[in-house]
Order: sequence, then C-alpha cells, then structure tokens
Amino acid sequence: MRVALDTNILAYAEGIGDSERCDKAISLVENLPGNQVLLPAQTLGELFRVLNGKAKRTPLETRDAVLSWADSFEVMDSTWSSFQAAFDLSTFHKLQIWDALVLSVAAENRCRFLLSEDFQNGFTWKGVTIVNPFVHPVNPLFKSIFKDKNMV
Repeated sequence: MRVALDTNILAYAEGIGDSERCDKAISLVENLPGNQVLLPAQTLGELFRVLNGKAKRTPLETRDAVLSWADSFEVMDSTWSSFQAAFDLSTFHKLQIWDALVLSVAAENRCRFLLSEDFQNGFTWKGVTIVNPFVHPVNPLFKSIFKDKNMV
C-alpha cells in the first residue's frame, strides 16, 4: 500500500517540534516500507521553508536535508489536474489550498494513506485515508503495513 507523507511528518523527523512527535515520526519513517512511501513535491517545498525559516538552518543545510528526502523516497509532481482537484477540495471541503494539493497529489498517485496531522483523522477522499499517527486508535489497515504491528 502506498503511503504519502505530509510536511509535518518530515519536519518532525528533522527534529522540529516536541520530542515525542519527533521520535514517533523518525520511527514511522524508518519502519515504513520505503518502496511504498511517496512525497508530494509540495511537501518538500514546505519543508524547505520550515527548515530555513522556523529552524533557522542555513540555506545549504536546508537544501541538503530536502534533497536527502528526495533521494530516499519517490517524489510526486503536482499536475494541472491535481491543482483542479485541490481547488475543489478547498472550495467544497474547506481545506487550505496547499493541504488540498498534497491530498490530491496523493490520490492521483494511488496512495492509500496520507500521514498528516493537518487534516481530520480518518477523512477519506478518492481512496486516500488520512492517518494522524500521533492519535489513537490508529487505523487497523494502516497498522498492517508494518512488520512490527506494535510499532504504531
């Protein structure tokens, strides 16, 4: 099952935030099947902004971190059709446009889950279910992709 990661998961894995969420994000990323993890390009742009701005990393450090993520997982580009779907999500479901774009790109690339804390946990759109890995209970189907079922 394909899993997309939102910016907040990447930022926590980079050590931005409270230690509990950072540790959880690192553990998730390390234990997800790497060949099934996808990154919407939008999330990498947002991560660059967070690391350079909020975390005060240098542009070079930020660039290296973002490119490391891109080297580790497949990056999904935003298409015109994903933007059109994002406009609809924003209009009819009241999502922020950039969050809507991340979700629409995940759907366009046949992801089953989007890991994020920026959406309503359990919200499903076009086959993509939002999983907030920081709340319990976690979707049982999501648990099934881990070798260690106690991981989440």
